[in-house]
Amino acid sequence: MSAVNTIIIDGLALALPLLVIAIGGIFSERSGIINLALEGLLGFGAFCGALFAYSCVAFHWFAPDSLAPMYLSFIVAAAGGALFAVIHAMLCVKFRANQVISGVVINILSVAMTGFLTSQINKTVFSGPSSRFDLMTAPRLTVPVLSKIPVLGAVFTRFYPFEVLILILLVVFWFILYRTRFGIHVRAAGDNPQALDAAGIEVSRVRFVAVLISGALAGIGGMCFAYSIFSYFSGAIYLGYGYLAIAALIFGNWKIMPTFAACLLFGFAQSGASQLVLLLKVNSSVGDLAMIVPYALTLILLAFFSKHNRAPRSLGEIYDKSKR
Repeated sequence: MSAVNTIIIDGLALALPLLVIAIGGIFSERSGIINLALEGLLGFGAFCGALFAYSCVAFHWFAPDSLAPMYLSFIVAAAGGALFAVIHAMLCVKFRANQVISGVVINILSVAMTGFLTSQINKTVFSGPSSRFDLMTAPRLTVPVLSKIPVLGAVFTRFYPFEVLILILLVVFWFILYRTRFGIHVRAAGDNPQALDAAGIEVSRVRFVAVLISGALAGIGGMCFAYSIFSYFSGAIYLGYGYLAIAALIFGNWKIMPTFAACLLFGFAQSGASQLVLLLKVNSSVGDLAMIVPYALTLILLAFFSKHNRAPRSLGEIYDKSKR
């Protein structure tokens, strides 16, 4: 397999999970709620999904070769991410806490809580000292004819099933945000909550639901990373992907399709750097520098293009109905 094909295959495996997390962040921030908690939400969602998948194998709930635990784990991860997002929604919407501080605290809480629960559950339920939940190896699919197309065929070669799921979610949530009444409410809550309130729509309810959506999508993204990059869940899953998704949505100007392009750029940048390291045959310590390429690229892009960004006008502002 050529290096170009490998860059495309590995780049998509990173970019698409980033995209689904970023879409969740877009819904939250377009509603007016800053969501720095994406890192913690993806981790807790992945914890819930991995615990379910690991339990299915340990207790023989399905046949040994069944893929049902893997597919169902994404639903559980979405539910877990949404459940953990309730904390952020309650703090920011109900109790009007500082949204930045709430996000940071949730990230710290998620790392500590999932690490503790993983080790304790392994010790008491599965009778093992492990600090991680091992997962099955996710299958890779190849489309026979399309995969033979030069260069473009790499898109249809050795892709994960969840990549198809994410593309479906991309279409669904693009339609929801830009073509449905709820999407109009979400965008109005972030740009002009007073007008939304005057129309008889409860701003707090719209923002609450938008944050839960962000948690569910972040949980799915976290589960994708657990299957593709690690094949297990542990504290190692917190590698800053939530923050990278935030950078992507900011670079994408809080719009879904430009954010998709930003995620592709980050994904191909990392896979390209990894391939360059392999071609140059440098030692492993230098090879680790490939991991920082997306983050360095983020800093450069934000430095040059941040002045063109237009955040939702009421992003981060606590809505006071009495001041309408």
